Amino acid sequence: MLTITQALYDQIVAHAREDHPDEACGVVAGPEGQDRPERFVPMLNAARSPTFYEFDSQDLLKLYRELDDRDEEPAVIYHSHTATEAYPSRTDISYANEPGAHYVLVSTADADGAGDFQFRSFRIVDGEVTEEEVKVVEAY
Repeated sequence: MLTITQALYDQIVAHAREDHPDEACGVVAGPEGQDRPERFVPMLNAARSPTFYEFDSQDLLKLYRELDDRDEEPAVIYHSHTATEAYPSRTDISYANEPGAHYVLVSTADADGAGDFQFRSFRIVDGEVTEEEVKVVEAY
């Protein structure tokens, strides 16, 4: 189960809506080994695409150095789908290389009348996708 604060939930959704019609992407860092998302890190979608996201390689290198310096890890890796449901695509699954992370997908299809708003979380390990419950709390 993903437990996330209302503030972080709101920041992820705001980023997804702000970047629509392109996919938004980012990370929520947390203390190593604690499975507690704490620090919101919006990233630039280097692909600038409504159907694909890609972290900028320089930004990603900087992020991982920062995580290492702060004894953090990516607790949540998020991105949006702009015209489809919030479910990992084959490409999303192939790029999922953080087995301890929660993969959050936000569908902003409702902005175009293409579907309902969705905020869903998944674990993706060795290509296996498992949806998990999302619990939104005021504070930890």
